[in-house]
Amino acid sequence: MKRSASTLLLALGLALSACAGPTATDPRDPWEATNREIFDFNLRLDDAAIRPVASAYHDGVPDGMRTAIRNFLSNLNEPVVFANNVLQLRLLDAGHTLMRFYINTVGGGLGFFDIATPNGLTRRSGDFGQTLYSWGVPDGPFLMLPIMGPTVIRDAIGDGIDAAANPIGLLTGSIFASAPAHIIGASRGALSGIDLRAENIDTLDALRADSLDFYARLRSVTRQRRDAELGRVDTPEGATIVPLDDPGAEPPSGAAMPGTAAAVPAELPGIHVTAPPTARRGRARERTPDPAWARNMPPGARF
Repeated sequence: MKRSASTLLLALGLALSACAGPTATDPRDPWEATNREIFDFNLRLDDAAIRPVASAYHDGVPDGMRTAIRNFLSNLNEPVVFANNVLQLRLLDAGHTLMRFYINTVGGGLGFFDIATPNGLTRRSGDFGQTLYSWGVPDGPFLMLPIMGPTVIRDAIGDGIDAAANPIGLLTGSIFASAPAHIIGASRGALSGIDLRAENIDTLDALRADSLDFYARLRSVTRQRRDAELGRVDTPEGATIVPLDDPGAEPPSGAAMPGTAAAVPAELPGIHVTAPPTARRGRARERTPDPAWARNMPPGARF
């Protein structure tokens, strides 16, 4: 089932491209009408089920236990980060990630305790969408996925490939029968999503309450976070900055004016963002800065 994830995501993109709708307000979001419908579905699902479960998890599970679970889930993903670092020829980061995985797995109780970070081995970024970017694959249209949230075609396909090729998932499938392996994989994904949602309850509530157009604001925040991960944090002088974040709203305090570079943190909470070699050269892009609290949402924070 995991192996078909990228195929399903690509099929979804092709299906969306066939949907006729009103002219999009953003050229990078040509399927905006359909994306907004999916976004509305995600909001209803979040209000009815996901947020209440995440809130109960946040209030019912002690902070230390939630941190241990988060560390464990993060450690399970380190082999994927390592593989993508190698594919991007970021060999120092690959060695750094491998050492971090070894230390936390052996000395940190299978990763429940992150003893690598206090010793200078902060987590590196690495996913197949980033790898495709380093190989020159363009973003593709903006895409709102059911439950999974905002992304772009390239990163959606990359997420599917990461899930299918995850060594931990492959090992689980080789040990257990097909049905139990799928249950374990689904449980791991659900727990990761609930934990991530629980850590962003206040942030997303504030973002929603502060937005005249929540869809457009979330689209902008998602792009800025991803641009930071890819190293696209500099806007060349003279580049056009399109107000994508919140149409009609007053510019946020400290916002960059057209033709100037706005500061987007190159390092996100818990992640040392080391840009792929091609990203370090910088690429022209259009963006509008959001408040620092919005830009600092943990990687993967979606709605």
